Amino acid sequence: MWDDCCDYNVVREVRVKSIAYLGTGAIDKIDPILGKLKSEGVAAVLCVCGGHAYRASGAWDKVEAAALRHGIVPALYNRVTPSPTTDTVDDAAALGRAINAGAVLAIGGGSPLDCGKSAAILLANPGKSAEDLFCFRFTPQKALPLVAVNLTHGTGSEVNRFAVVTVSGRSHRSIVGHDCMYPRYAIDDPALMTGLSAEQSRYVSINAFCRVVEAATATAANPLAVTLARETVGLVHRWLPVALAEPENLKARYGLCLAALQAGVAFDNSHLHMAHALEQPLGRFRNLPHGLRLAILLPAVVGACYAAKPDVLAHVLGPVAPGLQGLPEEADEAARAVEDWIFSLGITQKLLDLGVQEFDVEEFCNFVEQTPSLGLLLSVAPVSVSRQLVARIYTESLRPMR
Repeated sequence: MWDDCCDYNVVREVRVKSIAYLGTGAIDKIDPILGKLKSEGVAAVLCVCGGHAYRASGAWDKVEAAALRHGIVPALYNRVTPSPTTDTVDDAAALGRAINAGAVLAIGGGSPLDCGKSAAILLANPGKSAEDLFCFRFTPQKALPLVAVNLTHGTGSEVNRFAVVTVSGRSHRSIVGHDCMYPRYAIDDPALMTGLSAEQSRYVSINAFCRVVEAATATAANPLAVTLARETVGLVHRWLPVALAEPENLKARYGLCLAALQAGVAFDNSHLHMAHALEQPLGRFRNLPHGLRLAILLPAVVGACYAAKPDVLAHVLGPVAPGLQGLPEEADEAARAVEDWIFSLGITQKLLDLGVQEFDVEEFCNFVEQTPSLGLLLSVAPVSVSRQLVARIYTESLRPMR
């Protein structure tokens, strides 16, 4: 069993920080949350979101009505795009300063939530910029209170301390994680997610799946991360096909919400590594959706990691690969099982299908080596990550394994 590998002499930190409200109708908790903030002296809130989903989901109507009831001014910044930049964070923070915001409310998927976390830090640290934060020029100790209203079942950003932002003028994203970045409150309401398209549902759920596979196998993993990983894989395996067939099935959306929340806590109790590092050059090269990039690379990453963590991966992947016994020589079988499952969801593209050629692998490897922020991710992988291994993963991801 995987837990036979747990060393009880090693002290691991276990993190469970945010208060999360999960379930249909959870958005109604925004009323007492804003009431609590008002009682603490908050008169204005910076609301950070993208350009569409915050209204289409129905979340904004609830937020606006609750703010009005409690006499709180909601200043709307609705210009966050996927993979937000430091310029975007600075713009959001500028609006917050203009209204003297006492808290930040982020509505959306990973990008708006990460932007909101970052703006909350800047508003509590006058004179600092987003570039200062994401280029590690200071270590923040405080941030404004943050409320995260999650609209996708993917990143788990609503319950962890991490944010990922692209440094403006540079070609890479940077990740930061500080204790002051945890949302005070998180809302996961499956009724807000029934409008996700089939493509969005696939990609965000694969993101959650990938996050727990990496979190369970990183060198920093603790037993909670592994336990949550298995539960998350089981939930995604069970409920994603249902959500694709019945988009308004609230029980299925609930299961996927729970999966993503668990993925966020698992990631917070460990780290991500190879898949999330190696997907970055693909976005720069073809501007592909984040979840699609992960889906393409994950089978080869599982194959590369399996021999180092066979017991853990056999346990975690059990729902999609029930025949695994936890033997190092099963690496290829595990990788193919993951790819077959991803294909069964309708994600059948590989790199060659998207215009990537074999000669592009060299450029991808150069990008990985030359991007400082990726070194941390690769350093916690369960295997030593050489240029040869990176090239092998990209090469194996060019075409189907079978």
